[in-house]
Amino acid sequence: MPFEPINPPQFPTPIAPYSAGAKAGNTIYVSGVLALGEGGTVLHVGDAAAQTRHVLDVIKITVEAAGGTMADIAMNHIFLKDLNDYAAFNAVYADYFPGDKPARYCIKCELVKPDCLVEIASVAHLG
Repeated sequence: MPFEPINPPQFPTPIAPYSAGAKAGNTIYVSGVLALGEGGTVLHVGDAAAQTRHVLDVIKITVEAAGGTMADIAMNHIFLKDLNDYAAFNAVYADYFPGDKPARYCIKCELVKPDCLVEIASVAHLG
């Protein structure tokens, strides 16, 4: 089954060869999202909550561009640079998923840019 790349026009050009998302059938895959601005500039340096908010806003825009909503997200893959940011991350995350919560996992790892604290990749299913 072919897929349709999803690249909302308001996003900066990706820093690597990938699309913001891809839609295959009724499934939307959102690439790993970091808090990046134009030219790969890291936004909200040192603020895990603000980076989380930015990342989830980008995911929301990407899913909506493919015809879905945040309620369609079934799985989130979460990467944190520092597990000391886990509480701040969860406080923001809960605001974006007030109803049924998607499945998820969270691992601690280095991210592609040293000032990035949060990365999330998502999978949504349209109904």
